[in-house]
Amino acid sequence: MTNINLAYDIILSPIITEKSTNQGALNKLSFKVSSKANKNLIKKSIEKIYKVNVMKINTINTKGKCKFVRGRIVKGVGFKKAVVTLKEGQTIDISSGV
Repeated sequence: MTNINLAYDIILSPIITEKSTNQGALNKLSFKVSSKANKNLIKKSIEKIYKVNVMKINTINTKGKCKFVRGRIVKGVGFKKAVVTLKEGQTIDISSGV
């Protein structure tokens, strides 16, 4: 993990929803990550980009939603989500940076 571009290829974007904003009080942040990334790569990437200490990572594979398009059922593309728990007292300002 020497290249910063590799870290940005793993961490695609932060997820900003009402639920993820409420988890910010518990030092938890949500990110959309590459589907091939594992927890170790996600941890190293977060620490490299934001310069914080990561305590725990939970990953979730979300399925694509089915919807009707021109009378046919089409399945959307899913993604992988990572919920990152930071060390006590550390924060990340999602609105700036990435």
